[in-house]
Amino acid sequence: MTRFLSRWIVLTIAAGVMVAVLPGMEAVGEPPILGIAAFSLFLALINASIKPVVQLIALPLSIMSFGLFALIINWLFMELASWLALSLFDVGVIIHGFLWAVIGSLVMAIVSGIVNAVIGD
Repeated sequence: MTRFLSRWIVLTIAAGVMVAVLPGMEAVGEPPILGIAAFSLFLALINASIKPVVQLIALPLSIMSFGLFALIINWLFMELASWLALSLFDVGVIIHGFLWAVIGSLVMAIVSGIVNAVIGD
């Protein structure tokens, strides 16, 4: 459970940086960190539960497309996390298009790596 909580905190920090840096991402909620935290919660739940299974099933397509299909999977999961947060809690992160989701996932991966290196997770 503590691993999940630390992962959620790391994702919240990474999503906060993503929303602050990218104009194609918009936090919904008052205060905005509430929307970012809800989005990160659902993203952490998706990453912990269904993402490994989907990536394993989609492995042949990812190999044939040289990893480009993995971008589509990341985009779909970011959109799913956004939709769940907005529909259940009326707060979240709005993603304005596929390109912003791809750039956002790259920003989140870089920031998550840095934060994980700092906290030693």
